Amino acid sequence: MSIAVVERRSGCSQPICAPGRMSGAEGRQRRAEPLSNRVRRDGKFFRLGSQKFYVKGVTYGPFAPNRDGDPLPNPGQVEGDFEQILDLGANCIRIYHVPPKWFLDLAARKGLKIFLDVAWPKNLSFVDDPELTRQAQQAVRHAARTCGNHEAIFAISVVNEIPADLVRYYGRRRIEDFVDDLVRIVKQEAPQCLATFANFPTTEYLQPREVDFVCFNVYLHDEQVFRNYLARLQHIAGEKPLMLGEYGIDTHREKTEQQQAEILANHVRAVFDEGLAGTFIFSYTDEWYTHGWRITDWKFGIVREDRTPKPAFHAIRELYHRAPQLADVKLPKISVIICSYNGGSTVESCLRSMQRLRYPDYEVIFVDDGSTDNTQQILKKFPWVRNIRQKNMGLSYARNVGMNAATGQIIAYTDSDCEADEDWLYYLALAMLRSKHVGMGGPNLIPDEGSWIADCVGLSPGGPTHVMIDDRTAEHVPGCNMAFYTWAAKLINGFDPQFRKAGDDVDFIWRLQHLGYTIGFAPAAQVWHYRRNTVQAYLKQQRGYGEAEALLKFKHPDHFNTLGASSWRGRIYGGDGIGVRIGRDVIYHGVFGSGLF
Repeated sequence: MSIAVVERRSGCSQPICAPGRMSGAEGRQRRAEPLSNRVRRDGKFFRLGSQKFYVKGVTYGPFAPNRDGDPLPNPGQVEGDFEQILDLGANCIRIYHVPPKWFLDLAARKGLKIFLDVAWPKNLSFVDDPELTRQAQQAVRHAARTCGNHEAIFAISVVNEIPADLVRYYGRRRIEDFVDDLVRIVKQEAPQCLATFANFPTTEYLQPREVDFVCFNVYLHDEQVFRNYLARLQHIAGEKPLMLGEYGIDTHREKTEQQQAEILANHVRAVFDEGLAGTFIFSYTDEWYTHGWRITDWKFGIVREDRTPKPAFHAIRELYHRAPQLADVKLPKISVIICSYNGGSTVESCLRSMQRLRYPDYEVIFVDDGSTDNTQQILKKFPWVRNIRQKNMGLSYARNVGMNAATGQIIAYTDSDCEADEDWLYYLALAMLRSKHVGMGGPNLIPDEGSWIADCVGLSPGGPTHVMIDDRTAEHVPGCNMAFYTWAAKLINGFDPQFRKAGDDVDFIWRLQHLGYTIGFAPAAQVWHYRRNTVQAYLKQQRGYGEAEALLKFKHPDHFNTLGASSWRGRIYGGDGIGVRIGRDVIYHGVFGSGLF
């Protein structure tokens, strides 16, 4: 074995490269989206241009009609409001009526994005009524045609909070199909515009498939209950971004202004700690007008009607300017370990993603398990990586070599056919520090590289996935995205070398669990995992999985049933982020759906 030890890397001192296809780069890469002024989805987050876009928003209005009849202040007041919203650190506003063009143009000049709700008679029996269906479709089409192609629009919500009794009456699938039809209308009129619908806890089981991201309005004041519910919503969202559409505190009848500041600050911290793509505070100002009436006994604003800031404004401002990484704990050093055998086709994409990591103290250790391809030639482009070469000894042996070379308190494993999100290590470490778990995993997404074979393989059974016991505890996380405290890995003597191709992660985690330790799951700690891009490579991989399962059955017979199949207590999540369902859904949401949560 030869070890080339070069400068160990702490923090991100290397040049930052935008994700996507790079000129001069070797091997497979994610297909790059053309850079534009429109927000797009990127895994469980959004991206604007080459940068991640975290929604830091406030709701705006509705207001008493202005001189043109629009439910907005006059342009001069709107411009002043936008300046104050920008000072807050916000980058997005949510409105509830189709705005005039001057409003969109002003938002674009100021650099604000708009989340637009479409109003139509959602409280009536719209599914069976052709006229109400026509009104809904017409309203959505008008909003998308009028605003959807404007650069200021972040997304369109086709409906806000469908009443639970209607959902119960018509059934989940009919409502989901109706929402999906409305989303398709948005895409017809504005193909680049993101589309969703605003759900709420009483109908959390509504899961339309066509939405670009999952949006929930959630009003929970207890911080721990709120955080736990966000963990649940992350699994409902699956591989799509999760965003909160509304959350607010009334300072007229509910809480004092100081209490509002404390609760909203906790809300913002929880949103970004739990890996959401953003949130909207309800609302910007106490001024509010609805159904022809000016509301006077209601004060949800973070500024008063005269626009003087409440304490909540200053509390949120401090957090919005620092988001998304709001951790108030010292983050430990992490050793990233990448093991590879003839992985030259994806090594460069993998290591480029390591350059982009936003984490204060980490090193990257690359263990080349006897590769005969161009892996070492590619590694010369990355002199900051600790490059360990050995003869071919198998995956488990290579993982142990990396573990023994690590200097971090946490070791994080990924594969050379993976690309990591910029905040991958941050979310893994934060989830570990705030729990009693000794290990943590995250989702592995299928990258869009323009290969139909790789796409088919990604959707085929037998791929790496996580198994959840509850919203935070995993029974299994795949080896392409897992992290452990170094002491815990060494306590069980690392990985079993007999697992040369696969199964090493399963055996490793089962041995930790046999000692009473648990593994967690951080839904925002995402990596993109390239699937096999030839049928031959896929079949070879599946044969390796079969050999590994035979070894696991011999070593852990208690984890297999009488038919010889592995037995899991938890819920297995598939490629689209939806767990494998057995039997019909059972919904517990109050009598006739009237329960709030």
